[in-house]
Amino acid sequence: MAEQRGSLLGGLGVSTAEETTYRALLGTGPTTLSSLAERAQISTEALRRMVPNLEELGLVSRLPGRPLRLTATPPSVAVDALAARRQDEVASSRAAASVLMAEEAIHSAERPEELLEVVTGGEAIARRFYQLHEAAQHEVLGLVKPPFAIDIAQPNVTQEAAMRRGVSVRCIYAPSAFDLPAMMANVQRAMGKGEVVRIAEIPTKLTVIDAKFALLPLTSHDVSVESALVVHSSALLDALISLFEALWRTAAPMDLSTSDPGAARPDDLEREMVSLLASGMQDEAVARQLGVSARTLQRRLQVLFDQLDSRTRFQAGFRAATQLQERSHAE
Repeated sequence: MAEQRGSLLGGLGVSTAEETTYRALLGTGPTTLSSLAERAQISTEALRRMVPNLEELGLVSRLPGRPLRLTATPPSVAVDALAARRQDEVASSRAAASVLMAEEAIHSAERPEELLEVVTGGEAIARRFYQLHEAAQHEVLGLVKPPFAIDIAQPNVTQEAAMRRGVSVRCIYAPSAFDLPAMMANVQRAMGKGEVVRIAEIPTKLTVIDAKFALLPLTSHDVSVESALVVHSSALLDALISLFEALWRTAAPMDLSTSDPGAARPDDLEREMVSLLASGMQDEAVARQLGVSARTLQRRLQVLFDQLDSRTRFQAGFRAATQLQERSHAE
């Protein structure tokens, strides 16, 4: 009896029955149809109908003489050939996508209303958000603030997969985003995967994919996004990208390189304080990130203000950042 084994070749276009038969033939060596059918647990007639497909896939060959005997192509040859064929198919599909996109651009130019797509409902918005990340090939830009259509309690594994593909990710977080308990841990994780993070007050949520698509809320309440707008390549998309870049230039870099704030060295703690100081983040969120109480945070901030001769957080953050930069250059 043939063993029941999981599919190994399904991703290369080989059906379960075809793979079972091929693996049975690998186990027996050259054999007749009746012997192979018995081992693969299929009828001889079904196997006879399957043989042309197996030959087309390059998995089997006929041996000369009668009765008909089959021999299996060595896996090192057969699998490489199937993989190469699939790569050719993917390349052809990508070329076809370019043609279709060009046709779509011509069509969209004729009908400007198709440059905008309205998505309604939290679940539909979340699906569109993840779908855009799956399609990303070069760069993702994000403005992040509540409310959220996606589950912030979970890391964005779709974005992490994009970064593994070489996609660069830059995000600006509103201080209010860190009022959510899970946000800080998720940002730390994302930065560890390659996301570049800054903090600033931002006017809206926004996601831009490869300078081709943008997703932003159309209507929302305090705790949920009710509808969203997908903007395709257009002057409006160009304006949204310009908005992001303008905010990026003035946003405060976020440095969460210290994995254990409680064990941070003084320079590390100072660097984190500077990173969060000018961002506008609430005291509770800053204290939580640094692993200190709100009272301890206030005391440390006052000492830092006095040392830097500053009256405001932004002024202290700027002066401290300047000193740290000068210190790093001197080292």
